[in-house]
Amino acid sequence: MKSSIKAALIITATLSAQVLAAQNSVSFDHKDWQVVCDNTLTCRAAGYSAEEEATGSVLITRKAGPQTPVTVDVVLAEMDADDNATPVKLTLWIEGKSLGEIATEDSDSWRLSDAQAQSLIEAVKGSGKVEFKGGAKPFVLSNDGASAVLLKFDDVQGRVGTPGALSKKGDKAESSVTAAVAAPVIQAVAVKGGEERTLTEAQVAALKPRLLAAVNDDNGCDRLASPQEQEQAVDGDNDVTLTPLDGKHALISALCWRGAYNEGYGYWVIDSALKGTPQFITGSASDYSDGVISLGQRGRGIGDCWASAEWVWDGETFRKSSESTSGMCRYVRAGGTWDLTEFVAEVKEAK
Repeated sequence: MKSSIKAALIITATLSAQVLAAQNSVSFDHKDWQVVCDNTLTCRAAGYSAEEEATGSVLITRKAGPQTPVTVDVVLAEMDADDNATPVKLTLWIEGKSLGEIATEDSDSWRLSDAQAQSLIEAVKGSGKVEFKGGAKPFVLSNDGASAVLLKFDDVQGRVGTPGALSKKGDKAESSVTAAVAAPVIQAVAVKGGEERTLTEAQVAALKPRLLAAVNDDNGCDRLASPQEQEQAVDGDNDVTLTPLDGKHALISALCWRGAYNEGYGYWVIDSALKGTPQFITGSASDYSDGVISLGQRGRGIGDCWASAEWVWDGETFRKSSESTSGMCRYVRAGGTWDLTEFVAEVKEAK
């Protein structure tokens, strides 16, 4: 699988932090907990049951800024669940004491009350046993890694030492907490192109050096640089296609890599005459449709963890509008457990 996707999904056993300065995005994980803060400084921390006993996960969410509320959501593991099972009444237990039933958020998730959320956070950053009862199996939330992750959560949002901190509270003024960052605004533009077509061998030969020269990710576009022999390739693997975007611009696509259960396509914007310098968008996309390039990559074959992203056409180029992962590969839910946003933009619909 593409190494950039692996980096988004494979959780290491050691402390690690990645700060994407251009986007003000932070990802940090330790043992059974992780936190992802997006470019607006909204942070989401996910905690899981112990890896050897997949029973559920919680998500702590908080927007940036002084005195913002905290929400805590819960899901139970469903990879082996009966689709026709009756929705459960879930209760929260801390240190063997019931803190009452948890309100249903939708058909398969629950949201803690403010009091329940505060009790859970206080317990999990220490040694308190947090348990959810009512499912097929009790869900015991792991404490391992919680303290470090909640401290990182507070650090990113400038809350350490304030009364509202999740981890280390203090008497610093709440007004000192870092304000939220506005999401960038993208004005989408409707495409006015035609149907996708495959370029001729002569066109590809003339264009390929410029496409490869424009690639700026770590792994290049190996399949375009070294096409597979026909007997080793799926029909169409070596095709380079062109899709008109408007009277001046076109979108070029080529297969860049293929793994056991993912493949990544490269996309470039170029002038319709194929004379100029291509703009490289990504080498790991999955699809293009109606002005949107999309990425969806599994972290492993069973599909319990994913990375996703989208780029939107603004009339000149494709701008990244979203990027996220679904959390750790913990066998909790098919399709992933949460939406841990790394990058978000406000997209205004095409006029």
